[in-house]
Amino acid sequence: MRLKVKKLDELAIVPYYAHPQDVGLDLFSIDELTINPGENQLICTGISMELPSGTEAQIRPISGLALKHKITVLNTPGTIDETYRGEVGIILINHGKNSFQVTRGMKIAQMVIASVLSVKAEEVDELSTTERDIKGFSSTGL
Repeated sequence: MRLKVKKLDELAIVPYYAHPQDVGLDLFSIDELTINPGENQLICTGISMELPSGTEAQIRPISGLALKHKITVLNTPGTIDETYRGEVGIILINHGKNSFQVTRGMKIAQMVIASVLSVKAEEVDELSTTERDIKGFSSTGL
């Protein structure tokens, strides 16, 4: 399956898998900016894309940025719909105590391409019952 990627900026890096069996394609910044503690910034990637039919792109954090710097994707997982053709932007938030410098070419997020099902919501009077049924938060005892 192919992912068509258009570079909107000469500094843009086409997403790629760092290792052959990785699930997420790495996404990279074309911006140079600072994210102060408690703040968020929209980071430009300089790319747009055409997703394969029947898929979505999920934008997820980089575990190393989260662990070492408390930097994560604010709306994780972010969703990019199949029909979107604009620039891919990543909203990063700084949960740390120190300012964080984003640099050009820095890996800022990962993108997972996933199949989607389309459903039609249908109002009903009753739902089937299950063992869990209506038990919600802390239903496993944790």
